Parts: sequence; structure tokens; C-alpha cells
Amino acid sequence: MQEQVLELLSARKGHFLFESAHHGDMWLDLESLCLHPKRVQTIAAELAEPLLKLNLDAVCGPLVEGAFVGLMVAMLLGTQFVYSERHAKSAENGLFPAGYRIPATLRKNLKGKRVAIVNDVINAGSAVRGTFADLQECGAIVVGIGTLLVLGTAAAEFASRVGIPLHSTATLPANLWTPSECPLCASGIPLEDVEAFDVTLPTQGASD
Repeated sequence: MQEQVLELLSARKGHFLFESAHHGDMWLDLESLCLHPKRVQTIAAELAEPLLKLNLDAVCGPLVEGAFVGLMVAMLLGTQFVYSERHAKSAENGLFPAGYRIPATLRKNLKGKRVAIVNDVINAGSAVRGTFADLQECGAIVVGIGTLLVLGTAAAEFASRVGIPLHSTATLPANLWTPSECPLCASGIPLEDVEAFDVTLPTQGASD
């Protein structure tokens, strides 16, 4: 299954700024993830299997690509589906400048509901962290996280800290540094431009 996941993603090496404001040396172009939706659906079915045991009322997927995967999983599980939208927020220590918010029309139906967050790729976990916080604001009970791919250890550490299971269909090691600790910066290697880069709100990519 790990090979099938990686075949859907285009990776490149370099020096990148992620949505979380961390730096890293690998970027995944997630926009191509759903070019072959039937292939993603097959992997989503594998991801849905362990989530079935959580007795979910709803699945929440962060926009953009995470919501596509979340919708597939919700259809397979027969649950409700909601999504979270990215927005700029104040960042402690300059990290995690992106928040995630469930639209107003969907919020009122989440109180007391058992919800799993389903994403495409989790690295530092900006989208999952933001979605988790807002689901709690809505009164939802977040009972699990599911994702196609986990990069590094940050996702597992977050899931352990909040006391919910993390399920993935693939994992890869990854380098993740704060700007002040980045060895690529120390070596004078410039950050690479990525499509739709925004200095106010870093672009999403494999990269949150």
C-alpha cells in the first residue's frame, strides 16, 4: 500500500518553507493527488477500515486535498462529511500561522458528534492541529485521525498528546526544522519558490 500512495505523489528535494513555517528538504506536489481518483479511492478504502471501529458520526477533511480524501472516506463509512477552511492567524513563536475553521453553516450540527479528521499528508500537522482545535470549539468529540501519508514524527506526537489514535496507509522519514535551526539556511541555501507561494500564508503542500 505504501508504494501505491507514493506513486500518487510527486516529490522533489530542495529547501522549502512549509505552511507551518517550518523548513524542510522535501516537497510533495499534492495538487496531482486526485488525477486518478479511482486509485485514491482504493487507498481511501484501506484507510476507512480502521476508522470504522471508531463509530463515527462524521468525517472532517481540511481543504483542499485532505477534504477530497475525507469525502471518499465518509462515503465509504456512510457518515456525514464536513470540511475546514484555512485562514491566517497570529502565530506563537512564528510557527503555525495558518488556522482552520469549519464553515458557519456546518458548525451547529457538530456538537456532541464523534468525528475523525482525515487528511492527505501530515508533516508538521498544521491542518490537523487547526482542524482539531476548531472541532473542539464546535463541541465535537474528535476520536481519531486518518491520513494517506505521514511524514516524520510530529503527527504521532500530536495524536499521542491529545489522546487519539492515528491511522495511516504509508509513512516516510522527513526532516523538519524551525527557521533558526535549519541547516540549509545555515549553509546559505536559499528557499525555493513554489507555485502560489504567499508570504502572508505559506502555501499548502506536503508540507503542513
